[in-house]
Amino acid sequence: MSKFKKGGKKELPPISTASLPDIVFMLLFFFMVSTTMREVTLNVKVKLPEATELSKLEKKSLVSYIYIGEPLPQYQSKFGVAPRIQLNDQFASVGDISDFIIAEREARDEAERPFMITSLKVDENTKMGIVADVKQELRKAAALHINYSSRKGREE
Repeated sequence: MSKFKKGGKKELPPISTASLPDIVFMLLFFFMVSTTMREVTLNVKVKLPEATELSKLEKKSLVSYIYIGEPLPQYQSKFGVAPRIQLNDQFASVGDISDFIIAEREARDEAERPFMITSLKVDENTKMGIVADVKQELRKAAALHINYSSRKGREE
């Protein structure tokens, strides 16, 4: 009878931590699966134009994006309000596009290089002069597969 205490106060058994690693890994896997990583922070305002005839890109890993638009308000004191080109996370000039395309090609496998697509995400209020300059530079860099990004418009 030495196992039973007569004082009336019961001791709580210790909490089992055997399942704690399982719970931690379950949470880790949940966040790994449900979280998306944003690759580029936009420094330019891009409101895509509307279009009615759209097709979806199949393999987005082969797409390189060039953003063209008016700089965001925090960058307007340095870069002005004229439309600017953004490659990855930084502003660039038209002359930097060929280096960008070469770097993107080098990052891909040899078999994937012919299927690379350059997607232009251009603000709807941007004049076509800067877009024409970008297209000329893409031709010089032999990036001839060009896509114009747009949003779904109303069909009338």
